Amino acid sequence: MAEVLIGVVSGIVSGTGMGGGTILIFLLTFMMGAEQHVAQATNLIFFIPTSIVAIFVNLKNKNIDMKLAIIISVFGILGAILGANISIHIDVSILKKCFGIFLACITINEIYSIVKLYKNEYKNKEKKRK
Repeated sequence: MAEVLIGVVSGIVSGTGMGGGTILIFLLTFMMGAEQHVAQATNLIFFIPTSIVAIFVNLKNKNIDMKLAIIISVFGILGAILGANISIHIDVSILKKCFGIFLACITINEIYSIVKLYKNEYKNKEKKRK
């Protein structure tokens, strides 16, 4: 049952474009006790069907800049090859720390973005009052 819940939560987050894989890796390691390498590899398999569905939905809604998508995809494939080869040779404890740092950076960026958004909204409200 936990697998179903993990799949649904990760799929929803992935469908919104927020990186369901990040959630999936966390849940697999935290809730299921999967080793970091296994969780990351499982995420790659999860990513294939969910990204295909998201691509079709976004193509239908004309939300994709094809020129930009092709450029990013080519270099993303090269980066994936490099990253997979690097991760295979990294100790699990180091890989977990790197993933934790990555999550911390995302969290800090999101908090900064929210604070910046609220500051801008507050400034705009103050300007309207004057």
